Amino acid sequence: MSNPAEAVASEAASDGIAMQPYPVTRIRNTSGSAWTNWVELYRYRDLFQYLVRREIKVRYAQSAIGVGWAVLQPLFTMLVFTVIFGRLAKLSSDGAAYALFSFAGLVPWMFFSNAVTDGVNGLISGASMMSKVYFPRMLMPLSANAARMIDFVVASVVMSGLMLWYGVAPNWGLLALPWILAVMALCTSGVTLWLATFAIQFRDVKHALGFIVQILMYAAPVVYPASLVPDAYQRFYAINPMVGVIEGIRAGCLGTRAMPWDFLLIGTISAIALFGTGVTYFNSKQRVFADLA
Repeated sequence: MSNPAEAVASEAASDGIAMQPYPVTRIRNTSGSAWTNWVELYRYRDLFQYLVRREIKVRYAQSAIGVGWAVLQPLFTMLVFTVIFGRLAKLSSDGAAYALFSFAGLVPWMFFSNAVTDGVNGLISGASMMSKVYFPRMLMPLSANAARMIDFVVASVVMSGLMLWYGVAPNWGLLALPWILAVMALCTSGVTLWLATFAIQFRDVKHALGFIVQILMYAAPVVYPASLVPDAYQRFYAINPMVGVIEGIRAGCLGTRAMPWDFLLIGTISAIALFGTGVTYFNSKQRVFADLA
């Protein structure tokens, strides 16, 4: 018989053994639509939670200071930026203390850069898992992104402590934080899916990843305020979703400017576009991941 399960059942029946038919799972190639397979992703939510926990444990299991790295990394970077850009270059900080100004930019940026790096490398390192068992491949980069939220929360607590130290209180603009975080998550996931798909096909992307992330940092207002960008280019500049995220956090926490609703609106549109096209491209290429990784 052409079906192995039917052949085994027939042989058992000839020996007088009653057997239940084996369940047959058919794995088919899916379309590249950005909105397909979400039901399947929901069914694998337990695997997603396991992958997130594994990412966190692997990162901190054999680390001497554990989650303390989520504090030290932005803190020491803030000190370097304060000396170089605040004291020597004397860049504007929109009226806020430069240390606090730079840390407010580093908190979302560190999440973005670390999450993208982990997501790209995690998909490549998970090649053996992809070749042995079927699961939605998108879970691997997205779980790496989600695991970095621990670092974001810890760094945000440190940010709150610095605000108390400098005597700065948040304002009503902070109510836009859920919107800001949604834009940050969509942008991070979209960039991760694009770069992870490229990295599977072209290993040059993995080697250039650090350089790419560094260049992207200077394309966002991490060490300088968006007010330094000429007015004629402000809307074009806001196409980068992290511009609205960083400026929105500074506006809500430090009051450096009015809440940049125009930046957030433009950034939301581009973040949705990044995520939607990233999912589409990822789905269109995932059938060859196990062979290329």
